[in-house]
Amino acid sequence: MLAEFLQFLFSGITVGAIYALVALGFSIIYNASHVINFAQGEFVMIGGMATVFMMAGGLPLPAAMLVAVAIAVCAGLALERFAVGQSRGASVVTLIIITIGASIFLRGLASVVWDRNFHTLPSFSGDEPIRLAGATLTPQSLWVLGVTLVVAVLLFWFFTRTLMGKAMLATAHNRLAAQLVGINTRFVLMLSFGLAAALGAIGGILITPIAPTYFEGGVMLGLKGFSAAIVGGLGHGLGAIVGGLIVGIAEAMGAGYISSAYKDAFAFVLILLVLFFMPSGLFGVRGTERV
Repeated sequence: MLAEFLQFLFSGITVGAIYALVALGFSIIYNASHVINFAQGEFVMIGGMATVFMMAGGLPLPAAMLVAVAIAVCAGLALERFAVGQSRGASVVTLIIITIGASIFLRGLASVVWDRNFHTLPSFSGDEPIRLAGATLTPQSLWVLGVTLVVAVLLFWFFTRTLMGKAMLATAHNRLAAQLVGINTRFVLMLSFGLAAALGAIGGILITPIAPTYFEGGVMLGLKGFSAAIVGGLGHGLGAIVGGLIVGIAEAMGAGYISSAYKDAFAFVLILLVLFFMPSGLFGVRGTERV
């Protein structure tokens, strides 16, 4: 029983770390613009697909990953520049529809530029499993956890120690006040989309050796990342990480102990429970609304 529990736990933490990276992207964009970017999952897909095809074109894995992240960042900047940025002042519903349209466009573009087949990447450091108390942990899972931890630490340093990070926090808190003290909020918005796209692409690269990617592979990852952001408290960085782990573990435990047929439903059941009992999420600000 212990081995079975640990196996489900390892699986949940691994996939939860990916959800956390996606949720961080949602939170960064929401803080900067109050936009819920439903194209975030497509940045995950771009990361995995672009890496696969860059390697097929002859690039070594590290170079292919860098190019893939750069492609995703360009997609994020283009989304802000030509879609979201052109609709400043539009209603929340309009902006959500724009990001959904961008999601559909990016999936269609990926199917044309690349293909509609499933693809995978080799594990970064072999496939020999690590055995712990009867359960197995793949080296790729350690890469997922390690890179997610490093990204979280770097983001914390960026937002607390750098001038641009503090400018992004100021814009999130009060855009008008940030403008009055000379912060270029337009650039901050562009940066938030680029940073969110990079986080999504990193998640896509990390998960592709474990779960094959394809042109529609980012849809469910994006929705579960959004679930994680809601569970943790939309706009809260630590909440995004904790929410991602909670959603991942709940999904793995539910699939293991209840039924794998409902694996994708557990995240959305969890979202409903959190919204019912804690509408602001675990770390969200309660009793206030930012306008």
